[in-house]
Amino acid sequence: MTTQGITVLGIDPGSRTTGWGIVREVSGVLTLVDCGAVRPRGDEFSDRLGAIYHGLHEVIARHMPDEASVENVFTAKNAASALKLGQARGAAVAACAAHHLPVASYAPTEIKKTIVGVGRAEKEQVSFMVARLLGVKGDWGPDTGDALAAAICHLNMRRLRRLAAG
Repeated sequence: MTTQGITVLGIDPGSRTTGWGIVREVSGVLTLVDCGAVRPRGDEFSDRLGAIYHGLHEVIARHMPDEASVENVFTAKNAASALKLGQARGAAVAACAAHHLPVASYAPTEIKKTIVGVGRAEKEQVSFMVARLLGVKGDWGPDTGDALAAAICHLNMRRLRRLAAG
């Protein structure tokens, strides 16, 4: 890593709320750049997917992150819900691809374990630890907290891979 650092966009996809968070790391210090959520309106599912794509496209164009980290779809009990979540994730990944942004994927349990130390942590625990790691007040919604956690997880995994490579 150079002293210029790296900026990562974390995404927690959802068809009703897609959280996003941008974290910058310079010399091991994490800084919150910006965060928020895309909240598509309307009942037409294709319109919601389009809103996710366009909302994240705008975020990427505004902040120009170096890489992205997207939470994988967990296996839901309801197949229809899992399919919709997968499609929302696809819209998010497509927005990243439109900007030639490398995308890393992590399981929700891997993200939680990296941030909290427990793979089954509650969203509130994740947001609390994210706020502590970033040194800010965590006054965001749970989806945004999860997105920031995805970004931090990716930064941690990049650091571990560099250390392992020597």
